Amino acid sequence: MPDAAAAVRAALVEARAALELGEVPIGAVVLDPSGTLIASAHNEREIGDDPTAHAEVVALRRAGEALGSWRLDGCTLAVTLEPCTMCAGAIVLSRIGRLVFGAWDPKAGAVGSLWDVVRDRRLNHRPEVASGICADECAALLADFFAGKR
Repeated sequence: MPDAAAAVRAALVEARAALELGEVPIGAVVLDPSGTLIASAHNEREIGDDPTAHAEVVALRRAGEALGSWRLDGCTLAVTLEPCTMCAGAIVLSRIGRLVFGAWDPKAGAVGSLWDVVRDRRLNHRPEVASGICADECAALLADFFAGKR
């Protein structure tokens, strides 16, 4: 099983790349079952004028392309911020085996903060979840970004 902290650190590299583009610094990576990085992404909403281009969704799309399948069974998604409801739904539908995330999102989080979409027993798939990994570093990156906007 891939190391959770290493996976989130790889997502942090993507989050920092988003800063250079004026995007909210959220990054995501997908690792295959052996722990090999198969996809990486950061938010692309601003550069693509796409409200669905959250880091998680972009990374899941790229992972599907890399594997030639929408089913990401056994893969790990690591992201710097707790996924929102849209992303949590995409995670369930992609059949990701494990979700690892850094900072909690008390305003829009859907993996325990406001909702818990990925562990809802009414759905047909529930990934394993590891939360709060490198949380301070992930939260600080976002706090610094938004402080600069005020």
